Amino acid sequence: MALFVMKFGGSSVGDTERMKRVAKRIVEKKEEGHQCVVVVSAMGDTTDELIDKSKLLCEAPPAREMDMLLTTGEQISVALLSMAIHGLGHEAVSFTGWQAGFKTDDTHSKARILDIQPERVKRAIDNGRIVIVAGFQGMSDQGEITTLGRGGSDTTAVALAAAIEADVCEIYTDVDGIYSTDPRIVRCARKLKEISYDEMLELAHLGAAVLHPRAVEYAKHNNVCLVVRSSFNHNEGTVVKEDAVMEQGVVVSGIAYDKNVARISILGVVDQPGILATVFGALADAGIDVDIIVQSGVMDGEADFSFSTARDDHDRAIAVLEGLRATLPYREVTSEVDLVKVSIVGAGMVSHPGVAAKMFEVISGTGISIKMVSTSEIKVSCVIADNKLQDVVTALHTAYGLDTLEQAYVGGPQDRR
Repeated sequence: MALFVMKFGGSSVGDTERMKRVAKRIVEKKEEGHQCVVVVSAMGDTTDELIDKSKLLCEAPPAREMDMLLTTGEQISVALLSMAIHGLGHEAVSFTGWQAGFKTDDTHSKARILDIQPERVKRAIDNGRIVIVAGFQGMSDQGEITTLGRGGSDTTAVALAAAIEADVCEIYTDVDGIYSTDPRIVRCARKLKEISYDEMLELAHLGAAVLHPRAVEYAKHNNVCLVVRSSFNHNEGTVVKEDAVMEQGVVVSGIAYDKNVARISILGVVDQPGILATVFGALADAGIDVDIIVQSGVMDGEADFSFSTARDDHDRAIAVLEGLRATLPYREVTSEVDLVKVSIVGAGMVSHPGVAAKMFEVISGTGISIKMVSTSEIKVSCVIADNKLQDVVTALHTAYGLDTLEQAYVGGPQDRR
């Protein structure tokens, strides 16, 4: 007998028929003799619909009230799923995040988990019940309901698995595992049997939407065995763990891309100490995340530098720089928004020289110029124009030996919460 945490995303429980299918899947696991704790997201488009309704009433709804509103989506899911399991003849009990013991800080809409006190969950397990927990939510020490932000249900599942010392945390979604790249772009993308925490964390940060980075970080820190698999079939999924077996001859494990990229360049800045601290301190104070930073050589006492940020933050970043002009003279600011970041990831890159050179060669072979580059021990990222994204990803996939016709892509849009 093993203790499983099973997480189902919004599309997996999108309607009552899918809810019944999920309930049956859980009951099958229970009847195999295992203990089951289930984490569920809001049904289908429930969260988006609630957000739309709030905007009809208030242009800028208070964050506290938004958390009060949005947590109701998961509460509907857990109650209905518990009823569906009862309908199949098994005992189930549903808990909100705070009933399950999730203590968070008081940051509404993107709270951090501070502690988990899962006594009620453990008692229910000991009593032979299937436990259904609402993902994405918790409660602060001040008694305020909070939400965990993007990827919150994944994080809930992994954190709960760590707290109750589950044997496995299974993330059920629309796809049946982690693929070498997005199968919607490269049809011969192959499913990985295993991938390391570090590789998965890089892929998640770089645009792969199957798992949220926070969930992977939590799994790595607590050594939680993760399995990503489909809620629509019984195919074997992908195991995410500390030391994944590296396939012989495969240096790059996966290719990710991020379409939400803009590049901003500041030209003709006086070269003196503290300039970068001033610029990026101001951007940080405005809540703008910066990714890649490149500074060119100094000429006539002036330097140029560029940075990438989310396309969504482009206008705010430009406004911040305009606000600095009086105290930080520069010649001009230029920017580009029709960009993507393409990245290769693989633990084998550490011991194989020439991996980056091959990437640059492949990209240039598609007729695309590389605008920015960022590297780490297990990844290389290039910012390029977005008009040949599919060509670039397909060419890289082939160049690093990732193509296969043996794996068929199964699934649709991936769950993101």
